[in-house]
Amino acid sequence: MAVLQSAYRSKKFAKLLRRLKIKHIRTKPYTPRTNGKAERFIQTLLREWAYAFTYPNSDARSRELPFWMTHYNFHRPHSATGNLPPASRLGFIANNVVRNYSAGCYSTLTATNSLMSPRRI
Repeated sequence: MAVLQSAYRSKKFAKLLRRLKIKHIRTKPYTPRTNGKAERFIQTLLREWAYAFTYPNSDARSRELPFWMTHYNFHRPHSATGNLPPASRLGFIANNVVRNYSAGCYSTLTATNSLMSPRRI
């Protein structure tokens, strides 16, 4: 799903979507009824990742994004999913490679990153 922006209307982007067999749904910009989840995600992204900490530079902030995304999707409770992370809706079982990897990725982040601690995420 994307808002009506030129990058998402390009022929190159459309070709990529066709190749991946993804249906592209367009929404009107700033329309909470159809675009509310995306708008909410962007607010959370800015608040909890981009501006939550003082990063030494943009590269350092960018390096933290994959770790924050793992936290957001696999560990952070969401009210819309009964205070469970979004990945809980995928039906992962206890011995699942993706789930186990994401937990390890999060542990690595909290153990090695001096900018963030487990309590601050």
